[in-house]
Amino acid sequence: MNPFTALNPDHLTALAAIVGADAVSTAPADLDLHARDQSRHAAHAAEVIVWPTTAQQVADVLRFANDQRIAVTPWGVGTGLEGSSIPVYGGILLSLARMNRIIQVHADDFQVTVEPGIGHKDLNKELTRYGLFFAPDPGANATVGGMLACNAAGIRTVKYGASKDNVLQMQVALADGRLITVGSRSIKQSSGYDLLHLFVGSEGTLGVITAATLKLIPVPELISAVIASFPTVSAAVESVVAVRGSGLDLAALEFIDPKQCALLRDHAGVDLEEKPTLLMEFHATHASALEAGLELVREICADMGATGVRTTTDNAERVKLWETRHHAYELLVRTHPGKTFFVDDVAVPISAYPALIAYIEETLAAHGIPAYMKGHAGDGNIHVEIPYAGADELARVEDVNALIVRKAIALGGTATGEHGVGLGKMPFMAFEHGAALEVMRSVKQALDPNGILNPGKVIPASD
Repeated sequence: MNPFTALNPDHLTALAAIVGADAVSTAPADLDLHARDQSRHAAHAAEVIVWPTTAQQVADVLRFANDQRIAVTPWGVGTGLEGSSIPVYGGILLSLARMNRIIQVHADDFQVTVEPGIGHKDLNKELTRYGLFFAPDPGANATVGGMLACNAAGIRTVKYGASKDNVLQMQVALADGRLITVGSRSIKQSSGYDLLHLFVGSEGTLGVITAATLKLIPVPELISAVIASFPTVSAAVESVVAVRGSGLDLAALEFIDPKQCALLRDHAGVDLEEKPTLLMEFHATHASALEAGLELVREICADMGATGVRTTTDNAERVKLWETRHHAYELLVRTHPGKTFFVDDVAVPISAYPALIAYIEETLAAHGIPAYMKGHAGDGNIHVEIPYAGADELARVEDVNALIVRKAIALGGTATGEHGVGLGKMPFMAFEHGAALEVMRSVKQALDPNGILNPGKVIPASD
């Protein structure tokens, strides 16, 4: 049963008065285009798509929807992997695609203020003229608003942190139409409750981000990539712990299993062996520091039994390597016609990473489930990508997924490292958070008492 008000012609007229008639659509093509993200979760069409162009329009749409008890689902660009932007209760799909401007570059402060609909890759192209970049890189050209809403991370998290570590201030529209500013452009800030990070990772369930001031990093002068292959998965993941424990200042540390390596080699032309592999990247300002780091990582990998270690400072080769890594999921989908992929995303403390990977291997083998593994090993994250077809296979995969998630949590980790909770990880929220889940419900009730903001996501229904 849908607890929200169904839209009628008067509602559509009111929305057109707020954002303009050309920014409101009930066309089936538009509804279908915004009915699902990149996840396995079923599509649900909204009743109307609305494209605001200002923060005030966002606030006015939310105020109207709240008064009328209409569900509102924010939308960035639809690259999510847990169903966070699927409008499961219909209502209004609030697309931020037209709010895609750079408001101001604060170059001397290493900051930029942007609207939520700008893609992070597009942002970084514009920032090159200042010699600066926004560090989080989830792969796809996700919008900044979507990245903050899900606390996206990516390959550089080990050095620069996730989205939450790279935002200083945001403007947020609340369910009742208020526009508030949270955080500060000051790097040091200890004033009041940390509302900034309350909204980061809330997936649009507490408010809608309408602007954000982000931290920027100077583009490194020297960059080198390292590819190390190992005879066994255990040797590779144990090397992750050794490299992290060495004090090396890595910018990226990725694990790829043999099947992924073969896929990238055979279908993307990347020079990889069909072996468990670590991909690393170092950023430096001095050649001597870079070479010292590379030498140490060669020694560590050799001591851990690496069958091959090679480095490259060739920018074209390095860019191709990471672009291919980013597009590995799309490659999986293309090479498995008729299959849907279940994508797991858990993370644990780095010391528990070998135990987690060993458990995943054992569990997949015991249940006869084929899978591919890759992940941001430097921060204890792993993605298990499992192809399936039909309800019976999905049920088996879901059982295995539950075992993996619970193991990760038991090891001191989390059900979702960077993809967010959305629809897929809600069943594990109580197991991970315990009594804190009720506090989350209280926060949701305080900020969104009518439950119109992205309903059906993050917080499971009370028993």
